[in-house]
Amino acid sequence: MKISIERGTLLKAVSQAQSVVERRNTIPILANVLIEAEGDQAMFRATDLDIEVVDKAPAQVEKAGATTVAATTLHEIVRKLPDGALVTLTADSAAGRLTVEAGRSNFSLATLPKEDFPVMASSEYQSNFTASAALLRRLFDKSKFAISTEETRYYLNGVYMHVADGSEGGKVLRCVATDGHRLARIDADLPDGAADMPGVIVPRKTVGELRKLLDDDEMDIAVSVSETKVRFATPDITLTSKVIDGTFPDYTRVIPQGNTRQLEVDAAEFAKAVDRVATVSSERSRAVKLQLDTDKLVLSVNAPDSGAAEEELAVAYGDERLEIGFNAKYLLEIASQVDRENAVFLFNSAADPTLMREGNDLSAVYVVMPMRV
Repeated sequence: MKISIERGTLLKAVSQAQSVVERRNTIPILANVLIEAEGDQAMFRATDLDIEVVDKAPAQVEKAGATTVAATTLHEIVRKLPDGALVTLTADSAAGRLTVEAGRSNFSLATLPKEDFPVMASSEYQSNFTASAALLRRLFDKSKFAISTEETRYYLNGVYMHVADGSEGGKVLRCVATDGHRLARIDADLPDGAADMPGVIVPRKTVGELRKLLDDDEMDIAVSVSETKVRFATPDITLTSKVIDGTFPDYTRVIPQGNTRQLEVDAAEFAKAVDRVATVSSERSRAVKLQLDTDKLVLSVNAPDSGAAEEELAVAYGDERLEIGFNAKYLLEIASQVDRENAVFLFNSAADPTLMREGNDLSAVYVVMPMRV
């Protein structure tokens, strides 16, 4: 195999591939990227056995072929090469080496045979549809903060993507994530062809990798879903992932319906104020107390070992007095999801879950559990 490829193009392809590769591997081949050259393009494939990413890049192919080489090492080399350099990759399978040449630089890297590389089995997808990058980015960006990191509740270690009945009637594409303390439920218009999609739990790592495909607003993403796998594809990159094998809990039960005490506050001001008063809170609990009175909100923290803080905000609130406590980190994460100016909080009592939405927008709903302060 011998190919020449522009450094920027190669770096983009290799960096996408190497980010899937796990840093600590017991199986040596999984640390490698499979490079396949044919026609006028090169394909870079990497996997951790749960996720597979395939990146196509235009290349001058002098001799077709394939080899595998350490992904992290190749990425580091290409990253350090000068901009605009033409990089030549030459594989010598007999010697088990890949030569990387650019300008006056020359590297020789150990390779492993391509036959050992595990290629993810192709599967039949029940549902295939196209969604815009902007739609998918909003669904996953706004929900991923609530993904659980507890390994014991593995079915919460991802975003539940499914078709649901929207709050305004009609079907929507919905993403939900929760860790038991907070929950995010984000809706988007149902793309054509997605109506019969099975609900799947997309793992946390896959959500992180998918995010890298979604920066271009104009891009359309081809989405394919089956009971066991999900695939997201752009013209250049295909990301295939197993889904979490478990049942996502019935999240509708925890979304409060009868919360009537309404607080409206400028989201950015609120987030900054919470951040300021939380500075003195003890690391362990990070509790912030909200005292609500007519058109007034007092945020306070009282940490016996480090001090106390208090800040008052002008808000729109017309119900009876309420004192309620929250974990500052959860409040900050939820407030930072708001794209519009105002966040609307709906309370019931100091012990019940609180609902938050953006203005009158019902397509993004957040729930946060209070804590005793």
